Amino acid sequence: MDILKKVENYREEEERLKWEGTFREYLELLKEKPYVAQTAHSRVYNMIKDAGVEEENGSKKYSFFSDQIYGLEDSIEKLVEEYFHSAAKRLDVRKRILLLMGPVSGGKSTLVTMLKRGLEQYSRTDAGAVYAIKGCPMHEDPLHLIPQHLRDDFFEEYGIKIEGNLSPLNMMRLEEEYGGRIEDVIVERIFFSEDKRTGIGTFSPSDPKSQDIADLTGSIDFSTIAEYGSESDPRAYRFDGELNKANRGMMEFQEMLKCDEKFLWHLLSLTQEGNFKAGRFALISADELIVAHTNEAEYRSFISNKKNEALHSRIIVMKIPYNLKVSEEERIYKKMIQESDLSHVHIAPHALKVAATFTILTRLEEPKKQGIDLVKKMRLYDGESVEGFNAQDLEELKNEHPDEGMKGIDPRYVINRISSAIIRKQLTSINALDVLRSIKEGLDQHASISQEDKERYMDFIAIARKEYDSIAKKEVQKAFVYSYDESAKTLMNNYLDNVEAYCNKNKLRDPLTGDELSPDEKLMRSIEEQIGISENAKKAFREEILIRISAYARKGKKFDYNSHERLREAIQKKLFADLKDIVKITTSVKTPDESQLKKINEVIARLIDEHGYNSTSANELLRYVGSLLNR
Repeated sequence: MDILKKVENYREEEERLKWEGTFREYLELLKEKPYVAQTAHSRVYNMIKDAGVEEENGSKKYSFFSDQIYGLEDSIEKLVEEYFHSAAKRLDVRKRILLLMGPVSGGKSTLVTMLKRGLEQYSRTDAGAVYAIKGCPMHEDPLHLIPQHLRDDFFEEYGIKIEGNLSPLNMMRLEEEYGGRIEDVIVERIFFSEDKRTGIGTFSPSDPKSQDIADLTGSIDFSTIAEYGSESDPRAYRFDGELNKANRGMMEFQEMLKCDEKFLWHLLSLTQEGNFKAGRFALISADELIVAHTNEAEYRSFISNKKNEALHSRIIVMKIPYNLKVSEEERIYKKMIQESDLSHVHIAPHALKVAATFTILTRLEEPKKQGIDLVKKMRLYDGESVEGFNAQDLEELKNEHPDEGMKGIDPRYVINRISSAIIRKQLTSINALDVLRSIKEGLDQHASISQEDKERYMDFIAIARKEYDSIAKKEVQKAFVYSYDESAKTLMNNYLDNVEAYCNKNKLRDPLTGDELSPDEKLMRSIEEQIGISENAKKAFREEILIRISAYARKGKKFDYNSHERLREAIQKKLFADLKDIVKITTSVKTPDESQLKKINEVIARLIDEHGYNSTSANELLRYVGSLLNR
């Protein structure tokens, strides 16, 4: 009954939001809420802005897109600021068709769908409320009722600019139903809905021979011509084309560049002048955002055709490339899996990360900058720190290849390969090796991949496998080291005693003999080398540790095993290196003795409880790492 209650609440809310009144009452409403009269472009921009904007390192992140679009912050910021914001300010950019160009499965359709669903919700809020002349099939702006000669006076009084003319149908209704009294015209609040064809239109091309221009601009209602006597009578015309119904909101052109020319020419006057031709009427005003999407190959073909030059100048192209961040690609896969029937399958930790590593490598261009390879570039893009490189280097890398991300493996391919592995092998648990194996097998079946690309991709699979080997060893390392928790703490305290003596130029005292000892350089270096601290950098690292200890002491806090991330990693690696022989034996023996079995069970329990594995994937991980250590 809960869902029925929610349906009832939704219905009650819609009734509460409804508003109907005369044009006179509407003008009173405008005095209180002038933002109600905003343009379609302004409404879209405010919808995005009102959802929240975060500033980070000089860039803006828009919360409106954060739940569905991953890793495209730069492209979205450019789209919002250069198109929507400028269009909202009535700059010339609003007189352009917005064309989203990018590779397949890159997020173009998702982005447009989010705008449409967002407008539906936004029109139900106070900030996004939309009002129209009641009974108008085009949901016309009530301010079109103000005669042209009074619009300057209206602007002075209300501060609102009026664009567009009253439609033929409402012009006739004004005279016949209201006797020319605009103040008596009934105005109502409307709610955008793609399903109900209110404020949101969608046009998809079909066979040019059978598709009618009426799909865009409406058509004559022949059944009423006998009643009204003329095809030019507005009452004998159905204003039900997609351009009519999208008025006040947005119009999506799916595969716009595949449309027949006669459909595209209607967009010329609509974008530039804000009107279009329909039937035997004067130009009909329309205020709508026109958004289309296409891939790069079709766009190149379109602009190479001289006949399209007039339309080309009315288009603003926004590139929507593939995501180039491993962590965001992983989020895309998680989302796609949650939305599928595979959500019940256990996917071992890091399986999706390893798949994402392969995918991102296929999208990256070789760096020109010396001293950096694709793997380092991938890490920098994902926000990781890479020794010897900084934020300026990252910007230089991004600027090297303006078209980076416009090709490579798409997310659907990876999800299809994961699905294939699960279904074909009847698996209820899948790990990184299963995923990589399936991706590799699928390359032979991918028709669009050239032999040259296939060879490159095989190299990337090998790199992703190498990355996984490192991750797998770290996972087992952590689980084993935690089992030797006291050993890790003892080793760290020993290291800290030596660091303190080294930095203060003091001696240590042997706890048994009482003899003075010099700091144990061999011990300190054996730990520091685990995380790549060079001989030249050791002094700075040790001083940093001492400063951290002092800072904790001033705040009355205890410096412990988790107080310095890099030191903790170094201690874990050192302890793991010392334990390597024990790990080898424990993970590889076929018939472990009682103590070994106890240790294995402890490690498996930790992998399950704290690392997200299940018993199957935890055992597989231990066997795999054992095989790596025994090579």
